[in-house]
Order: sequence, then C-alpha cells, then structure tokens
Amino acid sequence: MGKVVLAGGTGFIGQFFEKKFKEKGETVYIISRQEGHISWDDKQSIIEALEGADLLVNLAGKSVNCRYNERNKREIMESRKRTTRILGEAIEVCIEPPKLWINSSTATIYRHAEDRPMTEEEGEIGTGFSVEVAKAWEETFFSFSLDQTRQVALRISIVLGKDGGVMTPYLYLTRFGLGGKQGPGTQKFSFIHVEDLYRIVQFVQQREDLRGVFNAATPYPVSNQKLMAEMRKKMNVKVGIPTPGWMLEMGAVFIRTETELILKSRWVVPERLLAEGFEFRYPTIEDTLEAVLE
Repeated sequence: MGKVVLAGGTGFIGQFFEKKFKEKGETVYIISRQEGHISWDDKQSIIEALEGADLLVNLAGKSVNCRYNERNKREIMESRKRTTRILGEAIEVCIEPPKLWINSSTATIYRHAEDRPMTEEEGEIGTGFSVEVAKAWEETFFSFSLDQTRQVALRISIVLGKDGGVMTPYLYLTRFGLGGKQGPGTQKFSFIHVEDLYRIVQFVQQREDLRGVFNAATPYPVSNQKLMAEMRKKMNVKVGIPTPGWMLEMGAVFIRTETELILKSRWVVPERLLAEGFEFRYPTIEDTLEAVLE
C-alpha cells in the first residue's frame, strides 16, 4: 500500500485523483484550506505527511475564474508561489522525502497561437498576467534542487470531466441555444479528460527516468467553432447562436470572470509524452465529450 499526498486536493481534479488512488488501495493525505484536512499553516503535519510518501501532487492555487483586479491577481500569484514554497521547504527537512513531486503548471504559459502548435521544446512563452503567473509558479518549483525527489511540472490544458471543471458553463450555453462559436471561433481549444490527466500522473510515476516539463493536453486540439459544434451534436441541440467578443466582455464582467479563458488560442500538444510512449484513452474531442456527456 503506497502513500500519496494531494496538495490542494479538494477541487474537481483533486477529488477525482483521491477517488482513483483510494480505489488502488493507496493511503491519501490532503493538504487544504478546508477543515478536515492538513492545514497549510501546520508545517509539522505537512512534513509528517510527506515523510516516506511515494508521490506528492500539488494542485493548489486560487482559481483563475475571477476578475483580474489587483487583489485577485495578487492572490492568484501568491497562492501558487506560497504553497509550492511550503512543500519544497517541507521536503528539504524530510528524512525520507517523497520519491516524486508533480507540480501543476498551466498550458496558458504559451502565447496565443493560431499558426502552429506549442511543444515543450519549441513552444514560445507568451506575455501578460496569466503567463507571468505560470512562469513564477515553475520558477518557484524548480528553484528547489532535491537529490532524492524527482520533479515534474505538468503544463495542464483545460480539464474536462463529468463532475465539474469548465464543462458546466459550456453545457448551460449549449442547452439554452447559445452554443455557437465564441468570438472568432478560430481560437484553438486544448483540452484533456481528467482520467487521462490521472493516467499521465501514473505514467510519470512508473517511469523513473522522466523529469522536467510535460504538456498535459491531448494530441488533437480543436477550434472553438468545432468544440461548440460537437457540443451541440452530442447534446442534440439544433440551434447555436454565436457570441461576439464584445458580448463576451460584457458577460464576463457580469459573471465575474475574464474572456481570456475562452478567447485565448491554446494550441498545445504533448510532444514529450507521445515520444515516451504514453497513449491517451480520450485523444479526440469526440471521445472526450462522449465520455463526459454519456
């Protein structure tokens, strides 16, 4: 029976991971701000949880699904740097540190791309607040040089699954006839099924030679227009009214979020994972929506 620590493990991805690891018979510890779990302020309990762990997965950080005012921007940035720093400092004092530390990063680190895909080797880092957050997150993570703990950063694309994530707003839009293209519709939508994300974690854990940065996205991103067409098809909705950019800007203010989440073109492919032999269970948008919407 192994020991897994999920930091920030109470969200959509964390809950899925907890369920899967427990099904395998693993002992799972969760570090969270929520009651009933190990507190981020309890450094001794964090060290004890990490002691002898097979795997640490850090998913912690304030949600980016909010308005980018100065307060939220500061919390988004600091929540990622602070939690990563706490974990790294705890590992440094462990007698038997975790064998593997997987830290979340984001595929948003790459520039808006409609001309070519972004790979780990040849992807171009973008500009703007979200990119600065991603860069600072990875810099904090890789600032730790840990002799006994392998380190992997996953640049995670948009995660789709049955019980949460970004699927909920897309479902509502489609159901109420607003499932047309959003903005120009040409922007790329890089995604991954939550089960494939879990399988990537397992794959990296089993392959002790792997370290560094990996793109966690399917090999087949689609345009926003294609995504919405598949949503309508799977949900048997005939009408899909397009939403122009100016309307998205107004709506984003109303629901307290940012249009970047919809309008930025994320054309990200998992070159390293494919080269190492990882096989996706849900490689296409058709496969993924079939599983999510069944």
